[in-house]
Amino acid sequence: MSRIGIIGAGSWGVALAVLLTNNGHQVKIWSALEKEVEALTKKRELPNLLGVQLSETIVVTKDLKTAIFEQDVLILAVASAYTRKVAHQMAEFIVAGQKVVNVAKGVEEGTLFTLSQVIEEELSNADVAVLSGPSHAEEVGKGIPTTCVVGARTKETAEYLQNIFMSPVFRVYTSPDILGIEIGGALKNVIALAAGIADGLGYGDNTKAALITRGIAEIARLGMKMGGKLQTFTGLSGIGDLIVTCASMHSRNRRAGILIGQGRTMEEAMKEVQMVVEGVYSARAALGLAQEYQVEMPIIEQVNQVLFEGKTAAEAVTELMLRDKTIEHSDLPWEL
Repeated sequence: MSRIGIIGAGSWGVALAVLLTNNGHQVKIWSALEKEVEALTKKRELPNLLGVQLSETIVVTKDLKTAIFEQDVLILAVASAYTRKVAHQMAEFIVAGQKVVNVAKGVEEGTLFTLSQVIEEELSNADVAVLSGPSHAEEVGKGIPTTCVVGARTKETAEYLQNIFMSPVFRVYTSPDILGIEIGGALKNVIALAAGIADGLGYGDNTKAALITRGIAEIARLGMKMGGKLQTFTGLSGIGDLIVTCASMHSRNRRAGILIGQGRTMEEAMKEVQMVVEGVYSARAALGLAQEYQVEMPIIEQVNQVLFEGKTAAEAVTELMLRDKTIEHSDLPWEL
């Protein structure tokens, strides 16, 4: 049994709390939001994750020190926009070598840091790892079979965390490619917005298949230029996470995209979804990375123009379809 502190009591933090408790671990969960603490203390569930009940053994707290002190593993599960702020608050309570697992997905706008890089900057003495993959909280919390990947600097840490998370309904693989895992997880949210926009416009399966396949091509081009590995982008945290996020109505990014495709503004869509839409926060950062590494990312560019520059969704699709003709894979030779 390990002692685990979950920092962030949104749907993903709660789902992981249920999983880890069922695995026999001692779990504490922290939230800065009084309404979340109250809901989890009194009703033992969140309004947006009904049917996923917290065990009475799980300690719910608003005191950060209580959630961190003497824990073997800390899971950072706050929305990406708050990762730096919360990590900074955690710093005074972290001990050297304490394992911190980031489970949020995003890139910090401004610095263009991945979230593990943000955490390592704020918690320089921690052993930082990541958990990612196709994993909707609604399904993990109910014990529906799911697979993910843990990325860490050392094989020892990766296998330690693999053993903590692994269960008959939650299979975990390991990887040394933290960067690739995080780029795949962050940028798939932006592509999922595009997939949702296509759905909102009334387009079909052909369009979605095109967005998924060309989307992973964009993600892999950038990720590999940054130092990520091709195998990662063809795996769970790459194409796997992209498929589930583009195809499922559990996906808040896809739902927001549908509303935008139907004519809502970005602000109206985010308000209606009533949950954090990570793709909106990651879109500008993704474009910034594309420019910094000089990688062509037309879908990412068009999503930014729809979100922030007033371009209509239909115009964006037309522009994507009428781009200059090109070969699908430029490194494949012709026989003649």
